[in-house]
Amino acid sequence: MAHGENPLDKDIDTIGGACHCGSVRFRVRLANGLHSARRCSCSYCRMRGAIAVSANLSDIVIEEGEELLTLYQFNTKTAKHYFCARCGIYTHHQRRSNPEQYGVNVACLEGISPFDFSEIPVNDGVSHPSDRPAGTGPSLAGVLRFIPADESEP
Repeated sequence: MAHGENPLDKDIDTIGGACHCGSVRFRVRLANGLHSARRCSCSYCRMRGAIAVSANLSDIVIEEGEELLTLYQFNTKTAKHYFCARCGIYTHHQRRSNPEQYGVNVACLEGISPFDFSEIPVNDGVSHPSDRPAGTGPSLAGVLRFIPADESEP
């Protein structure tokens, strides 16, 4: 969506997605549309920089290229981060904070750009929810904002 177009429909349900080269294609039913969009401040997510939305494990179907998905794990090895072996794009991950869910890269979803979101909450992944006392849940590290430049400026 370019600046000035209709606002982002955060209530989408099922949507297709793909990596950059198109070798990995999937269909996903989002748990709460785009309302769950967020980033994380853990060491991996800081470097990856993706915005993720939530989907239950049973609600993502890899339609093409499953054999090209490469798994990356670190630290506790609870989270499973998947990316395309051809183009290197992160498509989704099984969450450490909720292993019954995937986080799905919004940039891989058809017609969605990370720059469609004016604000994105950033969860505190340095002090991970799974490392804190039970019932405390995630805490907010901050909020990222995207403010488009005036389209008339060079």
